[in-house]
Amino acid sequence: MSSATLQRGYLLGLTAYTLWGLFPIYLKLLSDVPALEVIVHRVLWSALLGSFLLLVWKHPGWWRELLARPRLFGLLAFTGLLIAGNWLIYIWAVNHNRMIEASLGYYINPLMNVLLGMVVLGERLRRLQWVAVILAALGVLQQLLMLGTLPWISLALAMSFSVYGLVRKKAPVAALPGLVVETWMLVPVVIAMLLSHPEMNSYQPEYWLTSDVLFLSLSGPVTLIPLLCFNAAARYLPYATLGFLQYIGPTLVLGLAVFVYGEPFDSSRLFSFICIWIGLAIYSLDAVRTLRRARVRLPPPSS
Repeated sequence: MSSATLQRGYLLGLTAYTLWGLFPIYLKLLSDVPALEVIVHRVLWSALLGSFLLLVWKHPGWWRELLARPRLFGLLAFTGLLIAGNWLIYIWAVNHNRMIEASLGYYINPLMNVLLGMVVLGERLRRLQWVAVILAALGVLQQLLMLGTLPWISLALAMSFSVYGLVRKKAPVAALPGLVVETWMLVPVVIAMLLSHPEMNSYQPEYWLTSDVLFLSLSGPVTLIPLLCFNAAARYLPYATLGFLQYIGPTLVLGLAVFVYGEPFDSSRLFSFICIWIGLAIYSLDAVRTLRRARVRLPPPSS
């Protein structure tokens, strides 16, 4: 792989995770809008923008492949509900000053993937993976014992996104077509939400002509641009490198929560994060070692 290709991959990866990490700034500007209403607009504008992008960037044959395997529609409907639930919890957390818990959830996410791999896929955990998962569990348990409450936001975000990734592996659809189908299958759901919540501003036809809706319409590009950057980066970068970059997002969210929005970060929370950080360091070390061993075992190319 050439240095120019790697450089392009790093730039795209950094862009994706930085945009995801700065996403709370956009949500804070919408703090007066209920999370449910933000979800309505995020689904609608993402569906429209995604459809436009599919017309610009062709994905030959994706619709025929879906029609040939109708079961994929059911999987994408399920993943759509999962990602919508993830969005709803995240938006609610940011606008209710629970960003630290949200960042903890995305730190836990890689370790939750390992745990789901064991439980659902029957994968065997390596020794260092066990240590990493136990440290993460210790961090969650400390929150329960010291703060007297389960960090449900963190666990819900980590679990929903991990299950989303697991199910999408079973639905072999490219990222953009998959997201477009997911969001369009959510459109009837959010329209039903509008009809069942007449108190929503968006229920009023005249509201769609206000500047608020213009600002909410940015949720489409805010959703799709980092996703497109991420999928492009995944083509240029080794998987292990992309795995390290994923910690940029929750680190930025944590920094914003503590230093910009003034959320309390006491010693109890610090201990939980230290457990998670050490677990992630061990997990990353194990991933690098495993990747290197796999490369060593590869047979030399035939002449």
